[in-house]
Amino acid sequence: MRRVVVTGIGMINSLGIDKESSFKAIVNGECGIKSISSFNTEQHSVKIAGEITDFDPNTIMNPKEVKKADRFIQLGLAAAKEAMSDAQIAQYDHETFGVSSASGIGGLPTIEKHSVINFERGPRRISPFFIPSALINMLGGFVSIEYGLKGPNLSSVTACAAGTHAIAEATKTIMIGGADKMLVVGAEAAICEVGIGGFAAMKALSTRNDDPKKASRPFDKQRDGFIMGEGAGALVLEVYEDAIARGAHIYGEVIGFGESGDANHITTPALDGPFRAMRAACKMAKMPQIDYINAHGTSTQANDKNETAAIAELFGEKVPLISSTKGQIGHCLGAAGAIEAVISLMAMRDSIVPPTINLDEPDPDCYLDYTPNKALAKELHCVMSNSFGFGGTNGSIIFRRV
Repeated sequence: MRRVVVTGIGMINSLGIDKESSFKAIVNGECGIKSISSFNTEQHSVKIAGEITDFDPNTIMNPKEVKKADRFIQLGLAAAKEAMSDAQIAQYDHETFGVSSASGIGGLPTIEKHSVINFERGPRRISPFFIPSALINMLGGFVSIEYGLKGPNLSSVTACAAGTHAIAEATKTIMIGGADKMLVVGAEAAICEVGIGGFAAMKALSTRNDDPKKASRPFDKQRDGFIMGEGAGALVLEVYEDAIARGAHIYGEVIGFGESGDANHITTPALDGPFRAMRAACKMAKMPQIDYINAHGTSTQANDKNETAAIAELFGEKVPLISSTKGQIGHCLGAAGAIEAVISLMAMRDSIVPPTINLDEPDPDCYLDYTPNKALAKELHCVMSNSFGFGGTNGSIIFRRV
């Protein structure tokens, strides 16, 4: 099997429209969660989210093309452009460079908009750009066209595990010779009336509307649900020898990934599934000493308790440092795995563990050390990122410093 390394990264979220500014804010414990401004929330029980309010798609796309792409595609393309620029690949074989994209919901705002148009004005008023802008795999389509990437064009649609699964799929493709390079892009932009209303109807979201900065509280006793975020993460993966030959900066090597299914409940997690995903990743990586875990840590009662138990069972007395960065940027659903992989790689680069903010009163069922409220300077050689999704789909990925 060929070794696979990360040579370029990009990120956009509610704390910044590039990787450096957003990571700095995350490490500083800042919070991008605020009152929703993109629609009228008067009739909604949830009025807060991790919105990106300073992004102009016209800066990364031809204005004529903007209307053809849902917001999740626009955000994904922004992260992809940053990752490709960061990788500094002067020339490449277009036929051996592929794309692995991810989203949990995709073009929900576009679907919502055109459903209203159909209901109020009839089907003849639906835009011809509706379907192409809403399909999840169109994220990979737009990205591949932008860079002429003619290798495998894959798409993972596995709820909140999609971003992590997209990295695993890209890694597998390179390992077995299906491509020499892969651009991974995970993006989500589901902050709309139907998106917020739907998750609120499930009682999955926090209703701490009067204090948005304190609403997302992973592992805290007072947590009452997750906060929806939006954003995108992107990673350029390539064969280790190729990266070395061109003198590329290497953020880390993908040394393990694990995937599993709960076969338990469509929304409630089981201990067994996350445990087996992490165990499989560690087994593939030949059981390394993991220094840090970016936990799924959603700020929901079920996930945080369950993930704690799974980590404790797997690592025993050698539990790594842990934190959840969803307190800062919210839960970006299908983009979460890609964004949090970028965060994990940057944490390893800078030798710092981001904090779990708003962890003021630890839940007795969440009894591990989650780096509460303040970042910790620590040399990191090996990091893990976890993502677990509705439907009982799980993914874990491990990166090692090179």
